[in-house]
Amino acid sequence: MNDPIVLLTPFVTGIAVGAMTALVLATWRSGLSRQVRVVTALTGLSVDAWLITETNPLWAAMGHAYPLILVAYPVGGMFWLFVVTLFADRRVTWLSLAPPILLLVTGIAMGLAKPPFFDPLWFTRNLAGGLLAIHAGLIVVRSWPGDLVEGRRRLRGPVLGVAALFTVFEVSLGIANRFDPTGPWLRLAVGQIGGGAVMAILALTMAALFLQARPQVFGASRRPEAPGESAGAAADLVTLRALDAVMTAEGWRREGLTIGVLAGELGVPEHRLRRLINHRLGHRNFAEFLNAHRIEAARRRLSDPREARTTVAVIAFDLGYGSLGPFNRAFRAATGASPTEWRARALRTSPDLRESV
Repeated sequence: MNDPIVLLTPFVTGIAVGAMTALVLATWRSGLSRQVRVVTALTGLSVDAWLITETNPLWAAMGHAYPLILVAYPVGGMFWLFVVTLFADRRVTWLSLAPPILLLVTGIAMGLAKPPFFDPLWFTRNLAGGLLAIHAGLIVVRSWPGDLVEGRRRLRGPVLGVAALFTVFEVSLGIANRFDPTGPWLRLAVGQIGGGAVMAILALTMAALFLQARPQVFGASRRPEAPGESAGAAADLVTLRALDAVMTAEGWRREGLTIGVLAGELGVPEHRLRRLINHRLGHRNFAEFLNAHRIEAARRRLSDPREARTTVAVIAFDLGYGSLGPFNRAFRAATGASPTEWRARALRTSPDLRESV
């Protein structure tokens, strides 16, 4: 017990737990949306429980309380949900809640299982956690170019990307530990000095950066700002008029249109166009900006008697969507109904539409 490493391990883990708890409390007491507060709180508490239960001295000091294990079980799913909610701007649905719920249920089953069922459950859960971390990392990278919120863009690589990589690394260490529990690399596992130090650095960085950029990162879409009277504002108005002309000409219809391509066509730097769409038009990501135009066109077509026999898939492809799934999700997010439900309501309320069918 006099080993300095043994003494330092709970100390560095405690720093990580304290930083995550501070982030949870500050976010919960803020005026942010309920969805953001709940997702951040549950993710932070699950990470705290995971850190404690993986660190033997802290776990023993807690009396091996079983409720902590329950909170720790869905940590991989909660991290994934945190990323897709806050960095991909997706709403929390029962479908997005499925990964953490499944990890919780299978964790309980694993805790109750006996050989030969324990090992398959353990490997399945760890593999699922690793795949969720990989998917979270892909979301961080893939949605990066279209992110219009500058504060959030700065957090992606150094914080969320590293966290996703570290999670995959920890899953790999856990699997390696099942085959060789004495390997020197295990010092880097959570619950050991190396892993605890990495988690402490990540947690402190997240707490500092997320709280500093909280309105930008966590807030809803910005309210459009009125232009000023400076020379820069006049130039912005020229760019906005050019952008509106492209959108009016249905430039949004092009599949694969990126903000980089659009900035090139308008002859402005990409970072400036991002700022204009975010600050002046109120959109948090480029896909949301395009969807605003595409969904409005979809509403018109779905309510048009002449389009009554055109399939939803054809309309989606015509509007620039590469597949039906993203169109359905975007339409529901904007209207609260699926395209088919929207059309059905139009059928009920439009005599002309009923006659055409």
